[in-house]
Amino acid sequence: MRKPLLAALLACTTLIACVETRFESPLGDNIETCDTAWKGVWLEPGDDGRRVDGEHHLSGFAVDDACAFTVIEQPEGGGPLKRTRVPINFVHAHGDDYVVVSDASLHGLVDLKPPYDIEPAPQKSFFFAKYRVRGDKLEIRKVDDAKSAKLVIDGRLDGTVQKSRNELHVYVRGGRQQMLDLVRRNDLFESKPSMVFQRSRRDLEDIERSLRQAGEPRR
Repeated sequence: MRKPLLAALLACTTLIACVETRFESPLGDNIETCDTAWKGVWLEPGDDGRRVDGEHHLSGFAVDDACAFTVIEQPEGGGPLKRTRVPINFVHAHGDDYVVVSDASLHGLVDLKPPYDIEPAPQKSFFFAKYRVRGDKLEIRKVDDAKSAKLVIDGRLDGTVQKSRNELHVYVRGGRQQMLDLVRRNDLFESKPSMVFQRSRRDLEDIERSLRQAGEPRR
């Protein structure tokens, strides 16, 4: 089973090799619950939701007219879709667009532990990513964990870094305004898109209908 794409992008989802950057506070005070540019069904480029060969596991997300964000995935190739609602937030600052997700909101998707070696463990921490919507194409750039670790080690960011052979855990401390300042002053995000999604011309119900029909036994 593949990990949900957006969850894998923003959070540490494996126990063998985990690389992550979490932030103590959300990104500023002007946080929105909706960006209408995200409405629709978003899949991997070239995937129209019709591939039901038993090998391909459909994965993506949908944003409905009420701006509810739902991760969609196929636990088994050719099987039905699983839907998981995830609260996400949007920030528009300094001419850039960001998505903010709390680790608490991802517990229904992944086995996510509290921030590594932070005592007492915070009730929640946050993942940031920068995004750009161009027509029906969505590009997301996650935090470059190596960059954030170096900024903490160099004393430019307040936080902790825990590194081992297979893992890198970065925790950045600060309040809401400090979070906003640090993304403005520092080159924190990956230089190229970490993930690209394409808006489907089909709605979610149509995709699910095709999957159900494909899963019916042939006569």
